[in-house]
Amino acid sequence: MTTFSEELPELKYDANGLIAAIVQDDASGAVLMLGYMDAEALRRTLEKRLVTFWSRSREEYWTKGETSGNVLRLRGIRKDCDVDALLVRAEPAGPTCHTGHASCFYRELGE
Repeated sequence: MTTFSEELPELKYDANGLIAAIVQDDASGAVLMLGYMDAEALRRTLEKRLVTFWSRSREEYWTKGETSGNVLRLRGIRKDCDVDALLVRAEPAGPTCHTGHASCFYRELGE
């Protein structure tokens, strides 16, 4: 029996088994957030069509919006040229950032 990570052998996970996942609004192209996925989070994302990450601080899986309702509906995933990062195209259902902003990238450096 093969595992999900064996089905996608080209992806390069880091030493902790994680890959960076940049989330982009599929309609506007805006960058919404950055999260990390392991093979299981990626499998759950593809299966449920809701973006799911591995929380490095809580050490558990979390589906974006599971408590707020502001889910990210999966529209597609691209891999970068080095296959060590993912671009997750999603349809946000409300603000992505926990602060209530549409994107987590709402502040200029130095603010």
